[in-house]
Amino acid sequence: MKKLLLICAIVFGFALTASAQDTKPEFKFVEEKHDFGKIAQGTPVSTVFVFTNVGQEPLILADVRPTCGCTIADFTKTPVKKGEKGNIKVTYNAAAVSPFSKTIVVTSNAKTPQKNLIIVGEVVAKDAKTTTR
Repeated sequence: MKKLLLICAIVFGFALTASAQDTKPEFKFVEEKHDFGKIAQGTPVSTVFVFTNVGQEPLILADVRPTCGCTIADFTKTPVKKGEKGNIKVTYNAAAVSPFSKTIVVTSNAKTPQKNLIIVGEVVAKDAKTTTR
């Protein structure tokens, strides 16, 4: 009988722990990688990464940090409640003529506490034809 109670207590403890973890906030992004295509040199370009909190608890972005100085980010500073949307606006300064791939590191209180967003494209000389996506 004692063994049965012990087993029940352990199973109940695991079930409680598992359900508590399921309430954590979590991102669901519309896109996690954005391709700017070809952009003219010296022309800053921006995109907005939109996400929804698909968890139960409010999602709080602690930091959004581009991995280079040629990119800046602005983001939702208030907690994003269950089912609500937030955004991360990323602006790339197209200074150097070359293809690029930049990472933006998002730190939060989500189940996945660190998320990487990617921007890619190619900076071309101003007189070359450009397309934006």
